[in-house]
Amino acid sequence: MGAYLHWCRMIDLESDEYFMREALKEADRAFEKGEVPVGAVVVLEKKIIARAHNQVELLKDATAHAEILALTQAANTIDNWRLINTTLYVTKEPCFMCAGALVNARVKRLVFGARDPKSGGAGSALNIVQDVRQNHMIEVEGGVLEEPSKLLLQEFFRIQRSKSNN
Repeated sequence: MGAYLHWCRMIDLESDEYFMREALKEADRAFEKGEVPVGAVVVLEKKIIARAHNQVELLKDATAHAEILALTQAANTIDNWRLINTTLYVTKEPCFMCAGALVNARVKRLVFGARDPKSGGAGSALNIVQDVRQNHMIEVEGGVLEEPSKLLLQEFFRIQRSKSNN
Protein backbone atom coordinates (compact mmCIF):
# COMPACT_ATOMS: atom_id res chain seq x y z
CA MET A 1 0.00 0.00 0.00
CA GLY A 2 2.85 2.39 0.73
CA ALA A 3 4.17 2.25 -2.85
CA TYR A 4 0.68 2.95 -4.20
CA LEU A 5 0.24 6.01 -1.99
CA HIS A 6 3.65 7.27 -3.07
CA TRP A 7 2.68 6.81 -6.72
CA CYS A 8 -0.58 8.71 -6.14
CA ARG A 9 1.33 11.62 -4.63
CA MET A 10 3.53 11.75 -7.75
CA ILE A 11 0.57 12.18 -10.11
CA ASP A 12 -0.65 15.71 -10.56
CA LEU A 13 -4.37 15.19 -10.02
CA GLU A 14 -5.08 18.43 -11.85
CA SER A 15 -2.97 17.78 -14.95
CA ASP A 16 -4.16 17.33 -18.52
CA GLU A 17 -2.73 13.81 -18.45
CA TYR A 18 -4.73 12.88 -15.35
CA PHE A 19 -8.03 14.04 -16.84
CA MET A 20 -7.21 12.45 -20.21
CA ARG A 21 -6.68 9.14 -18.41
CA GLU A 22 -10.20 9.55 -17.04
CA ALA A 23 -11.47 10.10 -20.59
CA LEU A 24 -9.57 6.96 -21.67
CA LYS A 25 -11.45 4.98 -19.00
CA GLU A 26 -14.66 6.11 -20.68
CA ALA A 27 -13.28 5.12 -24.09
CA ASP A 28 -12.54 1.65 -22.68
CA ARG A 29 -16.19 1.39 -21.58
CA ALA A 30 -17.29 2.23 -25.11
CA PHE A 31 -14.89 -0.38 -26.53
CA GLU A 32 -16.32 -3.06 -24.20
CA LYS A 33 -19.84 -2.22 -25.42
CA GLY A 34 -18.93 -2.40 -29.11
CA GLU A 35 -19.06 1.37 -29.59
CA VAL A 36 -16.33 3.40 -31.29
CA PRO A 37 -14.00 3.92 -28.31
CA VAL A 38 -14.19 7.63 -27.62
CA GLY A 39 -14.50 8.94 -24.09
CA ALA A 40 -14.90 12.42 -22.67
CA VAL A 41 -14.91 14.23 -19.34
CA VAL A 42 -15.83 17.83 -18.57
CA VAL A 43 -13.85 19.59 -15.85
CA LEU A 44 -14.79 22.72 -13.93
CA GLU A 45 -12.62 24.13 -11.17
CA LYS A 46 -10.36 21.06 -11.24
CA LYS A 47 -13.30 18.65 -10.72
CA ILE A 48 -14.94 16.28 -13.17
CA ILE A 49 -18.57 17.35 -13.55
CA ALA A 50 -19.47 14.99 -16.40
CA ARG A 51 -18.19 11.84 -18.05
CA ALA A 52 -19.44 9.98 -21.09
CA HIS A 53 -18.53 7.66 -23.92
CA ASN A 54 -19.95 7.03 -27.37
CA GLN A 55 -23.41 5.45 -27.32
CA VAL A 56 -24.41 5.76 -30.97
CA GLU A 57 -25.21 2.05 -31.38
CA LEU A 58 -26.92 1.65 -28.01
CA LEU A 59 -29.17 4.68 -28.43
CA LYS A 60 -29.51 4.32 -32.23
CA ASP A 61 -28.67 8.02 -32.38
CA ALA A 62 -26.05 9.51 -34.70
CA THR A 63 -25.61 12.43 -32.28
CA ALA A 64 -24.80 10.25 -29.23
CA HIS A 65 -21.09 11.06 -29.37
CA ALA A 66 -19.12 11.16 -26.13
CA GLU A 67 -18.68 14.93 -26.38
CA ILE A 68 -22.40 15.66 -26.87
CA LEU A 69 -23.41 13.37 -24.01
CA ALA A 70 -20.76 14.90 -21.74
CA LEU A 71 -21.88 18.45 -22.60
CA THR A 72 -25.51 17.57 -21.80
CA GLN A 73 -24.52 15.97 -18.51
CA ALA A 74 -22.31 18.93 -17.56
CA ALA A 75 -25.09 21.40 -18.37
CA ASN A 76 -27.45 19.42 -16.15
CA THR A 77 -24.85 19.31 -13.36
CA ILE A 78 -24.37 23.08 -13.24
CA ASP A 79 -27.92 23.88 -14.39
CA ASN A 80 -26.69 26.05 -17.25
CA TRP A 81 -26.08 25.32 -20.93
CA ARG A 82 -23.24 27.85 -20.95
CA LEU A 83 -20.23 25.82 -19.89
CA ILE A 84 -18.02 28.84 -19.34
CA ASN A 85 -14.64 28.08 -17.73
CA THR A 86 -14.91 24.34 -18.44
CA THR A 87 -12.41 22.09 -20.15
CA LEU A 88 -13.52 19.13 -22.23
CA TYR A 89 -11.06 16.23 -22.41
CA VAL A 90 -11.77 13.76 -25.20
CA THR A 91 -9.73 10.87 -26.55
CA LYS A 92 -10.26 11.75 -30.23
CA GLU A 93 -10.39 15.12 -31.90
CA PRO A 94 -14.04 16.19 -32.10
CA CYS A 95 -15.91 15.83 -35.38
CA PHE A 96 -17.52 18.86 -37.02
CA MET A 97 -20.81 18.35 -35.16
CA CYS A 98 -19.13 18.06 -31.78
CA ALA A 99 -16.78 20.96 -32.46
CA GLY A 100 -19.80 23.16 -33.22
CA ALA A 101 -21.51 22.02 -30.03
CA LEU A 102 -18.41 22.92 -28.00
CA VAL A 103 -18.44 26.43 -29.46
CA ASN A 104 -22.18 26.82 -28.82
CA ALA A 105 -21.77 25.61 -25.22
CA ARG A 106 -19.01 28.20 -24.65
CA VAL A 107 -16.47 25.61 -23.49
CA LYS A 108 -13.28 27.46 -22.61
CA ARG A 109 -10.73 24.78 -23.42
CA LEU A 110 -10.52 21.55 -25.41
CA VAL A 111 -7.89 18.88 -24.80
CA PHE A 112 -7.89 15.87 -27.10
CA GLY A 113 -5.81 12.76 -27.70
CA ALA A 114 -5.79 11.31 -31.22
CA ARG A 115 -5.99 13.61 -34.21
CA ASP A 116 -8.58 12.96 -36.92
CA PRO A 117 -7.19 14.15 -40.27
CA LYS A 118 -10.39 13.26 -42.17
CA SER A 119 -13.10 14.76 -39.98
CA GLY A 120 -11.43 16.55 -37.07
CA GLY A 121 -13.06 19.87 -36.30
CA ALA A 122 -10.32 21.24 -34.04
CA GLY A 123 -7.56 21.83 -36.53
CA SER A 124 -6.94 18.64 -38.51
CA ALA A 125 -9.57 18.85 -41.27
CA LEU A 126 -11.26 22.10 -40.23
CA ASN A 127 -10.78 24.40 -37.27
CA ILE A 128 -14.34 25.11 -36.21
CA VAL A 129 -13.40 25.72 -32.58
CA GLN A 130 -11.05 28.58 -33.45
CA ASP A 131 -12.79 30.11 -36.46
CA VAL A 132 -12.64 33.89 -36.09
CA ARG A 133 -16.14 34.17 -37.58
CA GLN A 134 -17.60 32.44 -34.50
CA ASN A 135 -18.83 34.35 -31.48
CA HIS A 136 -16.60 32.20 -29.27
CA MET A 137 -13.20 30.57 -29.76
CA ILE A 138 -11.83 27.69 -27.73
CA GLU A 139 -8.29 27.14 -26.49
CA VAL A 140 -7.03 23.83 -27.92
CA GLU A 141 -4.38 21.37 -26.79
CA GLY A 142 -4.12 18.35 -29.07
CA GLY A 143 -2.07 15.19 -28.81
CA VAL A 144 -2.35 14.61 -25.05
CA LEU A 145 -1.93 10.83 -24.55
CA GLU A 146 -2.29 10.58 -28.31
CA GLU A 147 -0.67 7.16 -28.60
CA PRO A 148 -2.97 5.20 -26.23
CA SER A 149 -5.99 7.00 -27.68
CA LYS A 150 -4.94 6.13 -31.23
CA LEU A 151 -4.06 2.53 -30.37
CA LEU A 152 -7.47 1.94 -28.79
CA LEU A 153 -9.21 3.22 -31.93
CA GLN A 154 -6.96 1.16 -34.21
CA GLU A 155 -7.60 -2.01 -32.21
CA PHE A 156 -11.35 -1.44 -32.31
CA PHE A 157 -11.40 -1.01 -36.09
CA ARG A 158 -9.03 -3.97 -36.58
CA ILE A 159 -11.53 -6.15 -34.71
CA GLN A 160 -14.44 -4.69 -36.70
CA ARG A 161 -12.68 -5.45 -40.01
CA SER A 162 -11.88 -8.95 -38.81
CA LYS A 163 -15.56 -9.57 -38.02
CA SER A 164 -16.55 -8.29 -41.47
CA ASN A 165 -14.15 -10.63 -43.20
CA ASN A 166 -15.48 -13.71 -41.41
